Amino acid sequence: MAANQSDDALQDLPPSSKFIYKTLEDSGPMTLKALTEETLLSSRTVRYGLDQLEDAGFVDSSPALHDGRQTCYRLSTSEESTTGSESAVVSPEWVKARLEEFQRDDPSLRLVEADCEYECGHIPGAVAIDVLSDLVDVNGCGIADKRCFEEYVGSRGITEDSTVVIYSIDENQYAAYLYWLFKYYRHTDVRLLDGGKQRWKDVGGLLTTDRPDVTEQTYVAHLPDERIRAYRSDVESALASEITLVDVRSTAEYHGEKTQPPNKSLPEARTAGHIPGTIHIVWSDVIDDDGRFKDEPELERLFTEHDVRPDRETIVYCHVGERSSIVWFVLSELLEFDGVANYDGSWIEWGNLIDAPVEKAGDS
Repeated sequence: MAANQSDDALQDLPPSSKFIYKTLEDSGPMTLKALTEETLLSSRTVRYGLDQLEDAGFVDSSPALHDGRQTCYRLSTSEESTTGSESAVVSPEWVKARLEEFQRDDPSLRLVEADCEYECGHIPGAVAIDVLSDLVDVNGCGIADKRCFEEYVGSRGITEDSTVVIYSIDENQYAAYLYWLFKYYRHTDVRLLDGGKQRWKDVGGLLTTDRPDVTEQTYVAHLPDERIRAYRSDVESALASEITLVDVRSTAEYHGEKTQPPNKSLPEARTAGHIPGTIHIVWSDVIDDDGRFKDEPELERLFTEHDVRPDRETIVYCHVGERSSIVWFVLSELLEFDGVANYDGSWIEWGNLIDAPVEKAGDS
């Protein structure tokens, strides 16, 4: 319907429906339970408000990813805002054009380096978030809870309304992990610098060791988006279902020859191998020789050849969740697959379980 007709129709609905509409607009798809917790309305009131929105064509529903017994509600495609449709990937040239803005103490636009080499030189104006050190417990298989995430991100001068642009060393996997974490807490406008720090340098971008002065902000996170995070129980359920499991580690790790990633100082797992029935796609296969993401047709061909399909739910994993974040980003943000979740516990959790099934190369 036209925008003015849509506004008029919404105004005719009860206050609870308008409140729920605004919540879905701000936070994205949610279950009944999540809506009840977020709005503080009774479940009966939420159901009534949703019924009115569905009857008016404002809301669609479908089974929730992690529990098909629950229903997930989202704004209808025709009602979704187009203001958030900016690309999830930006170029070095895009950053260069806004470098002065990044160097101001303005929370509306923040540049973030997401690795441990910030002090060695970073893009001017960037703040530091070492995602594996500061927001992830790689031994305990856990990510920062909502309160910790709010406090830490706020200390970097970021608010929930900030446009956040993230980059890192190597093939940008740490940036992708932080991007996924922002999306887990439903941050609206977050993007990756395509090619990361290396691409920035390759095109003549300068680095500095000067830390920018930023004013601490109050960050208010939304309830986590559990659709994009997989837990051990989800993986166990996937073993007996049609859900696709994708192992993105190196060939040596997948075959059971290594218990930790090559050239990384990450903790070893007790067991080597892979989760039975997984499809193996090395994470770096989505990256071009210059460090940028491969073009869309090539990415589509890669996943089609491995029978990773948009009409099936998919869970990706690696060792601690950072390399699988790159593949999650490609599937979810670039190719726009629905139902893709990152198992951040990954092999450091599964490979340390006592009774978890494991396969190695040569197993029948």
